[in-house]
Amino acid sequence: MDRKDWLVVCTGLVIGVLAALLVKWGNPGNMGLCIACFLRDTAGALGLHRAAIVQYLRPEIPGLILGAAFAALIGREFRSKGGSGTIVRFLLGIFMMIGALVFLGCPLRMLLRLGGGDLNAILGLVGFVVGIMAGVEFLKRGFNLGRAQNGSLAGALIMPFIAVVIVFLAIYQPVFNAEAGGPIFVSAKGPGSLFAPLAISLAAGLVVGFLAQRARLCLSGGVRDYALTRDTYLLKGYGAIFVGVLVANLILGSFNLGFANQPIAHTDGVWNFMGMALVGLAGILAGGCPLRQLILSGQGDTDGGITVLGMVAGAAIAHNFMLASSPDGPTFYGKIIVIIGILICAGIGWVCREA
Repeated sequence: MDRKDWLVVCTGLVIGVLAALLVKWGNPGNMGLCIACFLRDTAGALGLHRAAIVQYLRPEIPGLILGAAFAALIGREFRSKGGSGTIVRFLLGIFMMIGALVFLGCPLRMLLRLGGGDLNAILGLVGFVVGIMAGVEFLKRGFNLGRAQNGSLAGALIMPFIAVVIVFLAIYQPVFNAEAGGPIFVSAKGPGSLFAPLAISLAAGLVVGFLAQRARLCLSGGVRDYALTRDTYLLKGYGAIFVGVLVANLILGSFNLGFANQPIAHTDGVWNFMGMALVGLAGILAGGCPLRQLILSGQGDTDGGITVLGMVAGAAIAHNFMLASSPDGPTFYGKIIVIIGILICAGIGWVCREA
């Protein structure tokens, strides 16, 4: 392997090990790092949804953004760029989040669940690949949301500024309504009540954000690049994340092989597949998985920023309209919206083709 390959492999190993350690230090099981789950918890903490068991300002999220910003500044890659299909990207972010919450995890958590022994994530992985391959077909047929343009410094700074505000709120947790409570809301039970110490979570986010920016890590991009050019660079990152979390879980005694009794997961294979198929398709059309969108937003990419805001809106929609799954399985409404989401994303892929 060359130097570039070592970078993505080391990044993957660090992410896998840190994710297992964050669970050991307090984060929910098989959820040391999950972009979808942590954005959902953050949306709940801000009162954007009122699902009481998933409300907590996850410090890993602003850490990822700020870590990416630091890395981009050091590499002279921090610049405002965007304006490519803005509203479409917002919609794709919504559907990416809804698909993830039907599966109960983003592509990163899918690998972490596999590394923790959760076999339900296998069908999620298959669905994710199928969704990506559908997106690749649209790319081959000329799908393009338009050329991004250089923007102002103010645009580049918005997401890092939001990240700093979230860190401040996470530290001080101000209460603006003494009678109703919150924001900031914090779960008394459920996944939102499980978290690693704030300083450790923030530091982990900074490290992962920095490394992921330098390595250009993208989980949907790995399959896309292999399908288009047989490039295995990002796939090495996939494997490294899995190996890192698997070995760490075995050492820590956190490995539990099977389908049943897995933490914050359900056993409905069809909708594990379908949910992640929607994530894979939306991710390809948006230009990156949830992790990649967060990293892009940190380095000044406003297209990535609007996709992240779409995911936050998707988290609020998913819980306010009973679309998100629970360990008992997906909801009726969640199944319907996944099918609608796949059809809409396919329509976007078909319509947004260059002549």
